[in-house]
Amino acid sequence: MNWTLTAVALRYHAVYLNISREEIDKHAKATVPGMAFVARLRENGFCVSEELLHALYTVSADTLAGITECIYSMMGIDLNWAPLLKQWDVPTGESSVDHLITLMANLLGGEEAGIEGTTLRCGHFIPQGTFPLERYNGCPFCGTPFQTADFVFKGQGSKLKELRLFTEVEMKSTFSSLLSSVTPLDATQKDSLQQLLTQYELPTETDIPMKETAMLVIDTLVENRRAQEASALLKTPMDILRYLWYKKTGHLQIIEPKTLIAGTKRVYRHFRSPLDMVQEAAENKRKNLMLKYSRRTCHWVALWMNALPLSARQAAENMNPKRGMWVRMIRALRLGEYSRKPGMEHLAEILDVFYKQDYTTWQGRVDRARFENDGDKVLSLLKERPGLFARCLFATMLRFDYDKVLGAFHAVADKLPARLLLSLANTAENYFDADATRLARPITGTTYTLPPNKLLVLYDEETRMQMANKVKEIYLSSMERRFAAQTTKSMTIYIDPKLYAIPVSVGDRATTIQDTSCALMGTRFPVEGDAVRLFMQWGKGLPAQHLDMDLSCRIALPDNQVVECAYYSLTTVGAKHSGDIRSIPDKVGTAEYIELSLPELEAAHARYVTFTTNAFSCGTLSPNLVVGWMNSAYPMKVSEETGVAYDPSCVQHMVRISEGNLSKGLVFGVLDVEKREIIWLEMPFTAQTIQGVDSTSIEALLNKLQSKKTIGELLELKAKAQHIKLVDTADEADESYTYEWALNPAEVSKLLLP
Repeated sequence: MNWTLTAVALRYHAVYLNISREEIDKHAKATVPGMAFVARLRENGFCVSEELLHALYTVSADTLAGITECIYSMMGIDLNWAPLLKQWDVPTGESSVDHLITLMANLLGGEEAGIEGTTLRCGHFIPQGTFPLERYNGCPFCGTPFQTADFVFKGQGSKLKELRLFTEVEMKSTFSSLLSSVTPLDATQKDSLQQLLTQYELPTETDIPMKETAMLVIDTLVENRRAQEASALLKTPMDILRYLWYKKTGHLQIIEPKTLIAGTKRVYRHFRSPLDMVQEAAENKRKNLMLKYSRRTCHWVALWMNALPLSARQAAENMNPKRGMWVRMIRALRLGEYSRKPGMEHLAEILDVFYKQDYTTWQGRVDRARFENDGDKVLSLLKERPGLFARCLFATMLRFDYDKVLGAFHAVADKLPARLLLSLANTAENYFDADATRLARPITGTTYTLPPNKLLVLYDEETRMQMANKVKEIYLSSMERRFAAQTTKSMTIYIDPKLYAIPVSVGDRATTIQDTSCALMGTRFPVEGDAVRLFMQWGKGLPAQHLDMDLSCRIALPDNQVVECAYYSLTTVGAKHSGDIRSIPDKVGTAEYIELSLPELEAAHARYVTFTTNAFSCGTLSPNLVVGWMNSAYPMKVSEETGVAYDPSCVQHMVRISEGNLSKGLVFGVLDVEKREIIWLEMPFTAQTIQGVDSTSIEALLNKLQSKKTIGELLELKAKAQHIKLVDTADEADESYTYEWALNPAEVSKLLLP
């Protein structure tokens, strides 16, 4: 059993078996190991397709046992799921007064001062008449757990998720689709690709259109001492810098040192001054970012730079936007020394032009023309680089004659990647709305709200609407031409109705890993029963220590009222919290829960419930922290002895925080109470508690997701352009696009191929 391939397949709702489909006997008798495996899957909320069921009968018991163990690990069954409170769905009556009395009692000396009560293992004294200690698994005052649990509930879920068969053919197809994705890979896809790169050789003629994806491939080549082959993927100095910075920081995007240091300061700031670690963390970050390279690495980079196909002036212009970083890199990599060696003449020329600044930049010429208000020259320059034209299209439309700008853009639209056109169509209406809030979500772990462009006030509402509509028209006409140019023999097409509710993922850059699904941001999950149970588990593999992560939710009520369910408010309208844990036990982690009652929320006329997790301790969210929600048409149990409330069969969606996550907190879902559905989204924030989350930003993100083109709409545009008839069932279609197909975002992105 291959653990890596099994784990990757599970993300696509599949089980990997190293067999060929020709080996499957549809008339084979059921085997005891096969039936036992299916039973274990049902306990965890999965069922199997007919094809997979027959395939399981051909597999050995040892292989099935290994797959079961892998699934148990992915679902976290072997971890500790005991919260602070036993039977936490019944409130204990705990209040801030209890904490204040306990604090005073400990300051006075506790038992030594003659106060009646109990001294716990952590050393804290709990006065009699405060916390009901029989209801706790640990210390209610400091949040240290004493008791762990080695079980979880199973089989309570009312809806099973079907698993299909993945053979070597599907796995290699997935590998190829990730490599050739025309949109940036999210954290789940990156992790899957990194794992698959350890299992398969690189296809000889695979085109890798995304720079970030190429960095992962280059890293694999370098690790396998094939650095010379990597030069084919390094076409500009910026590609080389991106790879070097990825190896230094773990981030596939180039984030400048000052930005990384500023981000570190934000996440290590604490509102209690004695616990603040800003200066220490910033200094450690500066030391970590100091550059030091081996002779072998210096030699590789020198060869890569010398082999660049660009002229010296083109290379220097490409280096200019990150000039400060390049000055440090050149010194650390000893490129000046290598440039004096025979055969390194091109490297020497690049460095000479770069240091003498004997070049002009395209962006500088654009900025000068814009400053001189020379619209014709600006458009002439922008047409030279359609990608950058797309990125400043809206601002250019507001500054110059928008009909003229759109005419120039229309002339180069077909040269653009489809994902850029889609992004423009998605954001046009929001951008040209003078009252709308826009979001900027850099990769540094926070989200910013942007005011409307000041030039919007120069145009009336009707003109602004025309601008947005004309941008959408360019997108539609260009996409129709692209789809029409693709040859197809299909006469009919089936589009799953669920796909009309899933936005096409472009630019979302999810930073969490989904081990049991690959849902796109904006996917809506229906709530089957009357309860939604949020869960958070953290501390897996870590030694016992203080590590305070918080699970919280915010409930929006009528008249702009807001209530929160968090560590400081365990019980509120329609929500109950399992207690605040601030320390983790050794290796197995710990858990927190929040139970939401939909009947109570509906009775209170609640509109939305926002789900958040955040690090109260200094630093970012704990790596491998798992967060998500459960729901079932049937009641879900809470253990009276330990408070365990986790059941993998009830898990509807679950994500894991990756090692490279930079955020202090994360909004991971919104419950629409009236529609009884949960919207999966991911919005980082830097506040220490949920009170610092900006509601305006959440609403802006929801509006952004709502305005995005859906997969169903894009497929319908394809059908129209190719004159393919829509049919109602997959069986009668030549092309079938199901919800299972959409589980692979890399496959969805193929719709955006040029």
